[in-house]
Amino acid sequence: MPNVLDIRRRIRSVRNTQQITRAMKMVAGAKLHRAQERAFNTRPYGNRTSSVLSSLALRVEQRDHPLLQVRPVRKVLLLLVTADKGLCGAFNSNLIRAAQHYLEEHSDLEVKLYPIGRRGRDSFRRREAPLEDELVNLFGRLAFSHAQQVAARIISLYTEQAFDAVDLIYNEFKTVLTQQLVVERFLPIQPMEPDADADVIDYIYEQPPREIFRVLLPRYVEIEVYRALLESEASELAARMTAMDSATNNAAEMIDRLTLNLNRVRQAAITRELIEIVSGAAAL
Repeated sequence: MPNVLDIRRRIRSVRNTQQITRAMKMVAGAKLHRAQERAFNTRPYGNRTSSVLSSLALRVEQRDHPLLQVRPVRKVLLLLVTADKGLCGAFNSNLIRAAQHYLEEHSDLEVKLYPIGRRGRDSFRRREAPLEDELVNLFGRLAFSHAQQVAARIISLYTEQAFDAVDLIYNEFKTVLTQQLVVERFLPIQPMEPDADADVIDYIYEQPPREIFRVLLPRYVEIEVYRALLESEASELAARMTAMDSATNNAAEMIDRLTLNLNRVRQAAITRELIEIVSGAAAL
């Protein structure tokens, strides 16, 4: 049985850990508000861009832009968006597990990874998975230039026919307690066809459709990459805040159990000393 000194050291250690987890929860909560606002503000822009593309696609019979070309899929580039840091619950492990499941399901194809985030990069580097490129240490200082860098790279690879498709795995932010894992086809771009009973907005275009596609499609790829990165950043902060809140509560429960155990050990020591005193007095 541990003595009183050992239990007090354990309580002190757990209390110090509790202070760290509480501070990390507060920091994640403060950052989450800004990240959540950025993610929500980006969604309407992406939706409106998609709406314009859909309207334009209805008026164009030959979609000969390279980003719209559909080829037989033999080589796939998989973008995996994870976090650069841990201590965020099952956020990273769920993404890595989904990517591994994707590789197993598409074992008949030539799949290469493009990990965004240190955790995914390190995990698949240890597994010696084929990596096409990587981008780490961007969350916490995420800017639109990072999305432009990623978009330029995947556009170049797709237009050069190095890959026949580009898929994306990331976490979409829903609520603080809920993040939805998304696996979607990113390239080639599939213009959304409006519903049959939906009103079609009739835009007036000054430039020819080919010129609009040339300018708008790369921009659409950039904003979709940026949206995925923002959603992932907000999801990571929400997962970290939830995990640190659980860790803080668990530390409080452990301190209560250790304090109860400490009182029992002290009471047993006092009882033993009283028995020794009474036994000594009786012997005299």
